[in-house]
Amino acid sequence: MATTIAVLSQKGGTGKTTTVRTLTDVFSRVGLDVLAVDLDPQGNLSDYFDVPADADPTIADVLGGRVKAADALHGGMIPANLGLAEAELVLSGKMGRELTLKRALHESRRQYELILIDCPPALGLLTVNALVASTHALVSAEGEYFSLQGVEQVLEVMQLARENLNEGLEWLGVVLNIADLRTIHSREALIQLRERFGDRVFDSVIRQSIRYAESAERGISILDYRPELGDDYLALAAEVLGRIGMEDERTRVTSLRAQLVPA
Repeated sequence: MATTIAVLSQKGGTGKTTTVRTLTDVFSRVGLDVLAVDLDPQGNLSDYFDVPADADPTIADVLGGRVKAADALHGGMIPANLGLAEAELVLSGKMGRELTLKRALHESRRQYELILIDCPPALGLLTVNALVASTHALVSAEGEYFSLQGVEQVLEVMQLARENLNEGLEWLGVVLNIADLRTIHSREALIQLRERFGDRVFDSVIRQSIRYAESAERGISILDYRPELGDDYLALAAEVLGRIGMEDERTRVTSLRAQLVPA
């Protein structure tokens, strides 16, 4: 059964979607069968995968029971668009609504080694569905003053999901994203996170750069567009694989780093 990782944050603008896209790329490059699921009505992850906004079917159709997850694949991922917001409203009135995504991805978990879910930047029903469907959760926090508060709010929702619906859910940790460690502000945010959460904070820090948006606009992976920035994600990918027990794949990521970012 696939290791399923929900990538979430309390608000938008934390680099969450770029993290999902780039980790998917890294994991695929080291030979893992990876499925990315866009669970955000804004559909930014779908844009990253160059899936048209009018793509059909989408995750909304999967959640609505109209198609199976395997039939909603577009270029190795299940996309989303604004129709997902309407689907969430419909979902809220159903019995067992928190289990809908878990049931929908049941067969996919047999077909893939890793599933990454890009959650919406809110702690509502879609995010709860992602947490119930996942084996692990990874929190993205922006390198700014209120990042600690945002992470604590996410952890509260995770704890509720664990106590009531998914007792096996594990917290992988929190990654500091969009950070400029040249500034006191970002360094203090990192210190706060490490004081509060200790080794749950990933050693890898994702640097702030306009190059991520440029690479997305050009449809080129940051690993190829600016490998020295992509190295942040390669380091994070290695840490993630280590925390979920995929040591062979972690070694492959280390080799990939040596190829893309020579010392």
